Amino acid sequence: MTMALAVLALGFSGPGHAQDAAASAPAAVATAVADAASAVVAPAAAAPVPNKGDVSWMLLSTLLVIMMAIPGLALFYGGLVRSKNMLSVLMQVFVTFSMIVVLWVVYGYSLAFTEGNAFIGGFDRLFLKGVFDPMKGEFAMAATFSKGVVIPEIVFVVFQATFAAITCGLIVGAFAERVRFSAVLLFMAIWFTFSYAPMAHMVWFWMGPDAYTSKALVDGLNAKAGLIWQWGALDFAGGTVVHINAAVAGLVGAYMIGKRVGYGKESMAPHSLTLTMVGASLLWVGWFGFNAGSALEAGNSAALAFINTLTATAAAVLAWCLGESLMKGKASMLGAASGAVAGLVAITPAAGNVGIVGGLVIGFVAGFACLWGVSGLKRLLGADDSLDVFGVHGVGGIVGALLTGVFNSQALGGPGLVTDWVSASVGSTGILDQVWIQAKAVALTIVWSGVVAAVAYKIVDLTLGLRVPEDEEREGLDIASHGETAYSK
Repeated sequence: MTMALAVLALGFSGPGHAQDAAASAPAAVATAVADAASAVVAPAAAAPVPNKGDVSWMLLSTLLVIMMAIPGLALFYGGLVRSKNMLSVLMQVFVTFSMIVVLWVVYGYSLAFTEGNAFIGGFDRLFLKGVFDPMKGEFAMAATFSKGVVIPEIVFVVFQATFAAITCGLIVGAFAERVRFSAVLLFMAIWFTFSYAPMAHMVWFWMGPDAYTSKALVDGLNAKAGLIWQWGALDFAGGTVVHINAAVAGLVGAYMIGKRVGYGKESMAPHSLTLTMVGASLLWVGWFGFNAGSALEAGNSAALAFINTLTATAAAVLAWCLGESLMKGKASMLGAASGAVAGLVAITPAAGNVGIVGGLVIGFVAGFACLWGVSGLKRLLGADDSLDVFGVHGVGGIVGALLTGVFNSQALGGPGLVTDWVSASVGSTGILDQVWIQAKAVALTIVWSGVVAAVAYKIVDLTLGLRVPEDEEREGLDIASHGETAYSK
């Protein structure tokens, strides 16, 4: 530009100065060239802009996860209890979901996904401070796992809010039909704060929009990440954070609250397997948002998670039905629905971390393992886990987490470890190493959730009381706790 202006000056210097201009032309041109060279500055890198397709996929995934909880989980659980407790379960899931969403915005997201220490985040995002700048009308951006690909941080916030809410809802099934409604809510608030948020921080360390621009930056951020992330554990969508975490809390509750009145003596069969089937189907559909949405963009990883969510679940249904046929001589609708949930749970940590054959194997193994979990293991544990939360979510989550370490290997069709880029576990060189890392993550989750849950239940029992009186339990929690009935007589 400077050289062009010099040439124009030479051309329009006027007739009286033509000779002087001609004489000074070489010097002027030289000066212009020098000025132009000094003016050349490397253009600033453009700020990454979210792709509308990625944002649309993440918003759709969020809606799918909401559908998983309400109505999916609510109907699945509601159909499994006796008719006199139908509304109580729906209320517990529905209101728990609502409360956790509010707590997530207030402080949960900040504790889970801001920089803190190895176990918990900080308070930088209280009330989502900094996520949106009203003065500029701009949203903060957050990285996905691909270089230069971002989504608005607020999209990630709302997506993860649904994970936190449904995790707490899962626990309800373990102590259904005998707990005070107020006790449920107080327990969930305490457990969410001291178990869910720390586990999410330890497993999923979230990074800013420039996180994946260089390996050096990733290495620096890994040093500040949560403990399990630093170990290099692979958990695509929440095998530890969601399923094992919730299942352990539920099992502890089943022990501390005690068995239902008449347990083992009276019939406590599900009152509507039709509703349970509807709920299981909604869970399966919604789970595509849960797993494939965890890729955080509409790309190859989402596609892999999507097909694994479909095929592993189908394999688990077949395995459960086969197991029931061998044990009892016939397959049941309850078994098929339970098998679907078992497959969904087991593939959660593996969805984008294993190949298609690996996904099928995980689903098939989970179907048999969880069938044992709700039968043989349940008898060994001796707890009245009303709706088999530990037998399905605990056993399935453990199976999926461990087998993720096996089938992530490229030798077995998986995408392979990405430890030199995403995680800090650079020393992990083989299947046994990764399985050991996965096992450590599982063990820490069990201990952490178990301790927090035990303390939380004790606090609630000392303040509000955990259990309803026996006469209210016999009457049914719909009338006793909510003054209404699910069905007119």
